[in-house]
Amino acid sequence: MIDKKKTITVLAYISMAVFVVFLLRLWQLQILKGSYYRKQSEKNRVRVFKIPAPRGIIFDRNGIPLVKNAPYFIASLIPGLSKKGLNLSGLSKLLDTSVEDLSEKIANRKKHVLEPIRLKEGLSFAQVARIEARRSDFPGLVVETEITRAYPYGSTGAHLIGYLSLPTEAQLRKGLFAGTPRGTFVGQWGVEALYDKRLKGVPGKRFIEVDALGRQLRTLKVVPPQKGEELTLSVDIRTQKTAEEAFKGKAGALMALDPQSGEVLALVSLPSFDPNLFVRGISQKQWNRLQRHPGHPFLNRVFQSQYPPGSIFKIVTAIAALEEGVVDENFSVDCTGEIHVGIWKFSCWKGQGHGKTALRKAIVESCDIYFYEIGRLLGMDRIAKYANALGLGIAPGVKLSAERKGLIPTTSWKLRKKGIPWYLGETFNAAIGQGYVSITPAQAALMIAAIANGGNVYRPELLKDQPGPEPIAKLSLSPKTLRIIRDSLVAVVEDRKGTGGTARSEIVRIAGKTGTAQVIKIPEVVKKKLANKYRDHAWFVAYAPVKNPSIAVSVFVEHGGHGGETAGPIAKATIEAYMKSSGYYVETPAKN
Repeated sequence: MIDKKKTITVLAYISMAVFVVFLLRLWQLQILKGSYYRKQSEKNRVRVFKIPAPRGIIFDRNGIPLVKNAPYFIASLIPGLSKKGLNLSGLSKLLDTSVEDLSEKIANRKKHVLEPIRLKEGLSFAQVARIEARRSDFPGLVVETEITRAYPYGSTGAHLIGYLSLPTEAQLRKGLFAGTPRGTFVGQWGVEALYDKRLKGVPGKRFIEVDALGRQLRTLKVVPPQKGEELTLSVDIRTQKTAEEAFKGKAGALMALDPQSGEVLALVSLPSFDPNLFVRGISQKQWNRLQRHPGHPFLNRVFQSQYPPGSIFKIVTAIAALEEGVVDENFSVDCTGEIHVGIWKFSCWKGQGHGKTALRKAIVESCDIYFYEIGRLLGMDRIAKYANALGLGIAPGVKLSAERKGLIPTTSWKLRKKGIPWYLGETFNAAIGQGYVSITPAQAALMIAAIANGGNVYRPELLKDQPGPEPIAKLSLSPKTLRIIRDSLVAVVEDRKGTGGTARSEIVRIAGKTGTAQVIKIPEVVKKKLANKYRDHAWFVAYAPVKNPSIAVSVFVEHGGHGGETAGPIAKATIEAYMKSSGYYVETPAKN
């Protein structure tokens, strides 16, 4: 009897213990981890699909769209909807890809059975139509759509506008695009990259309820995507197109600015590339061709290349001499075609000499001997001070691409870098923009824009109508110096002996300065018999209209020879295109 009572008691305790265990487990499931399991349940019941956001459109300053959004089609397979024994052979023929490639992609999936596996991307409309016609033969095969770009102007302005493409694996792991959803297009170059965050918008979401087998039951909710911000650039695409065509296939760079605001009106770097190649995935063959192109089309010559400025630098030397009071406008030298310093001979580009030459004539006819002499009176450090005040030797800070600063040497720079003192002959070379002096085409544009606006160097602005120009340097010029320099630059274009006559226009008065930068120092007659790479570089800087300038432009033609010969006509075409585009009235034609 006692044993039976003990047995009942033990069983009662066991039952209570089991009950407590179940109660604790229930508490754990319902209370302690209730939130977690509710989320898991919801996750199994609800699938969330991304809705791509339309990217913001980029316009030129006149409201002309420079890009278009375009669909990007992807053939994907949803494993949960696919039957066993998928016809891989038939699928490979339909998608025009190998069975091995399909098998690898399907085998490597680490996703839920309802999440699509991308089998082939960048489909054409014809491929999409063919897939849609055969979809019933391949259950689970779907065509997904992303949004990418089309660039209607092709290579025109490619270094400015940039391009869009899928991020690489390395970009997804770190840097700016870390955490970006796979398959999302991002800006990789130019404005597309610089303003990617503003342009890309916010993707939407579609919440789908599914059953235990993963079959779609109904749409629970749709969060619409938010379109990216639209941007209006300061560039004028008609001027841009004219400027690029004016190069006639030559390599080089051009930057046109509004001198009053710093807005970029045109930005040319040639040779260029077609950004449309990247939006559907550039082929290895196309990529190799671009990489091996001898003209280096991915080099943004406006900011990334630095060259001797040649005679456009004489503007700086002339300003320094006037402002420092070492000469006045009547100071003259007798140019006989050469000057001797010790055993060294320094020549003028005009072998027979210019004769008696004062400042205006020296600028108009670009007399080297005159600038050797005022360089001697100034010294290199005073020339460098004025060059820096005009934005030379300073990175403009546009951030469109990596920028080079060029080089404005000083006596202390040479001693520090070379360990030897500065020589007079080096001042001679620097005074005419040769020797150690180097600048970028962007800096040349800033310099001539500052002459046009009275001495303010503004950071180039890519967006239109931004609040106030941002000064990065300033040259305080006396009104007299400004008048002398401006009058001389007008005469460079309009005087019979001016070196910039090729820039003379019938619709607007242009002021400018030519430059020819030596690549190797040998007689011109010999250079013409050598390969193009040994020819001099051509420069031209200009602004217009002479009264109230609204455009300043720098033109650089790689191995273009004399600046007046090749760069002058490009500057003229660019300025005239902008005048017409902006509705400028016809000024009094230049006198012949």
